[in-house]
Amino acid sequence: MELRLRRGKEESLDRFHPWVFSGALVKMPEEGDGIEEGDLVTVVASDGRIVGTGHFQIGSIAVRMLTFGTDETVDEAFYRRRLASALELRKALGFPSEKTDAFRLVHGEGDFLPGLVVDVYGDTAVMQAHSPGMHFARNIIARELAALPGLGVSNVYYKSETTLPYKAHLDPQNDYIVGGYTHDVATENGLKFHIDWLRGQKTGFFVDQRDNRDLIRRYSAGRSVLNMFCYTGGFSVYALAGGAREVVSVDSSAKAISLTDANAELNFPGDTRHVSQAIDAFKYLDSMESGRHDLIILDPPAFAKHRSALRNALQGYRRLNARAFEKIAPGGILFTFSCSQAVNREQFRLAVFSAAAQSRRRVRILHQLTQPADHPVNIYHPEGEYLKGLVLYVE
Repeated sequence: MELRLRRGKEESLDRFHPWVFSGALVKMPEEGDGIEEGDLVTVVASDGRIVGTGHFQIGSIAVRMLTFGTDETVDEAFYRRRLASALELRKALGFPSEKTDAFRLVHGEGDFLPGLVVDVYGDTAVMQAHSPGMHFARNIIARELAALPGLGVSNVYYKSETTLPYKAHLDPQNDYIVGGYTHDVATENGLKFHIDWLRGQKTGFFVDQRDNRDLIRRYSAGRSVLNMFCYTGGFSVYALAGGAREVVSVDSSAKAISLTDANAELNFPGDTRHVSQAIDAFKYLDSMESGRHDLIILDPPAFAKHRSALRNALQGYRRLNARAFEKIAPGGILFTFSCSQAVNREQFRLAVFSAAAQSRRRVRILHQLTQPADHPVNIYHPEGEYLKGLVLYVE
């Protein structure tokens, strides 16, 4: 089935941008037109030239492009080639290894498979579809994942109940497509973590903070560390490994605190340096004694998942960082992050700058952080750079 573009709308696709917006189409398919969500469609320029092939879906993004031109067919061999290419990159990065078997194998557009995310935890791959097309291809993808030489995956868990467009009425069921449960412990930079891919957020662990967690380890020696929005306690475990004298983990979720405690115990059994609290972040910061902590980590959930929430999100980042600037000890180090794709790097930095100015403290930038190399950004799709972070020295 073909979808035709309005005149001039092929320009971004000729530059290999992988999204076709609904407004770029001469006519958005309707019921009865013979096109269903998730179908493969051929995108045609206004002059009749074939631009490429992609998955159709209802919404502002109407097509996620899989191929450009006419040289490739989207079939089992297509997925095999793209997954093999993704693994080849990870092997060049040193994954998997004895020290790290938790990493991202497929990062959507960054691996030329828009709508698909695959994280690997030892012998288990957790797969998420963000488009109906990838949902319908899930069994093919799972089989190819298990067959990839050198990956070592024998279990593929499909987890897309919360990631697929609800209007598509797909009713996805989280379950194993290949294999089953064996164990839930994965290794990252030599540290062990329980991964709850059955009930946890995302695929069960935030592998995108691996390099930034390792940086925490370098800065933690002798410091009192506060890990806000701790979730599974990744930053807390690294701080303990780095020689922190005290680590306080805070999250509003009691379930998250239990995960953090389990991971701290897994790596440092009986270590009294670690304490945790299930409490709202702002309540904790408001009640906290000024100067108690000289290393604070702010890694909140996305304040803005859509551009409509951008203004409120930026206010939230300013307010949160202002509290941290007010409370952190002189000579303290602040790690602050935004994972909101709707908030760009400049907007986030301005929000943190405003918070610093409000505190009237002298602040210097030590590092500007982003996602690790196993979350590659397609050069033709800069929107794929979503994680922003700053490491600040506060006098």
